[in-house]
Amino acid sequence: MSETEIRSVLVPVTDAELLLANANIAEIVGYVEPEPIDQGPEWLLGNVLWHGWQVPVVSFGMLTEQQEREPVEKAKICITKSLVHSDRLPYIGLLAQGFPRLVTITESTLVEVPDASNHIAVAGQVLVGDREAWVPDMDRIAQLVAHAAYGALPVTR
Repeated sequence: MSETEIRSVLVPVTDAELLLANANIAEIVGYVEPEPIDQGPEWLLGNVLWHGWQVPVVSFGMLTEQQEREPVEKAKICITKSLVHSDRLPYIGLLAQGFPRLVTITESTLVEVPDASNHIAVAGQVLVGDREAWVPDMDRIAQLVAHAAYGALPVTR
């Protein structure tokens, strides 16, 4: 019996990588300056227009308090599908420091880092082969974005 394979991506962020399922990625776009959100926290960089949607862009490094500022000179925006199932927040952009790298995850190539001290936006820390990566809690990030951008949590369908 063969191992289950999950197509995934390692998204480079400042001083780290995020592990996401490939199916969660809608598109990688070049960086454009987001339109600021009034009274939004610093980690919520603003909104960008993507295929007719206003997509909030998050600096993961700033959200997790690993970075005070993020470089944007060669940055990309990783448009991810929101997991809150809201018409108001179908996508979230993550500031990436380059193009994500495709990886195939199996039980034998993924090792959880036990007792890793994690931020509220991090579901866990793993080793993918010899590379460390954070698994972002995309549901929690969507809830934080909705609260910061709209002042309330979105209604889940």
